[in-house]
Amino acid sequence: PDTSPRGFVFPGELDCYDFGIGAGFYVNATEEPWKNNYRMYSYITGELPSVLTSNFNVNVNKSAISGHSMGGHGALICALKNPGKYKCVSTFAPIANPSECPWGIKAFTGYLGENKGAWKQCDATYLAKDYDGPKLEILLDQGEDDPYLNDKQLLPENLQNSCAGNKLLSLNLRKQPGYDHGYYFISSFIEEHFTFMAKHIC
Repeated sequence: PDTSPRGFVFPGELDCYDFGIGAGFYVNATEEPWKNNYRMYSYITGELPSVLTSNFNVNVNKSAISGHSMGGHGALICALKNPGKYKCVSTFAPIANPSECPWGIKAFTGYLGENKGAWKQCDATYLAKDYDGPKLEILLDQGEDDPYLNDKQLLPENLQNSCAGNKLLSLNLRKQPGYDHGYYFISSFIEEHFTFMAKHIC
């Protein structure tokens, strides 16, 4: 799925890569002018599965979810907010604690307003602390040379700490030397992620 809804021209939507059309952050916005259309969380967890079952012979009861960077954040929160909906989660360099990083603070302020409680409901690090559902395995690959890791945009260690405190979550955080945030990093390990997901859904 895309990073945001298309076909609208809201003020500021095209101004930067980390907000608006390039970065919907997979939340249901509550602030104007975004709230009626920027509802990517509902799209991923509700509308998209309905489209798939209506047009293809698929069993959405055996689903996994995966994502990279902002999409990794989206995959994590969709799984953690919907216990049992996804059999596992696969992520590459996710924004793991958006409430505490510059990207996330900017996006959450714009889409969700100043209510920090609403932010926590869209933040994997906080959701992991309170997760109460079927045991969930998470595979997280992180490049050690990722500039956004060093800039404290990703914060996987915070998610790791939250998962360590919840016996229902099993996080396998793999740090990959020599890899950055790019698609060569993803292509180098995607087969292992497919194998991981297949173990849970096939």
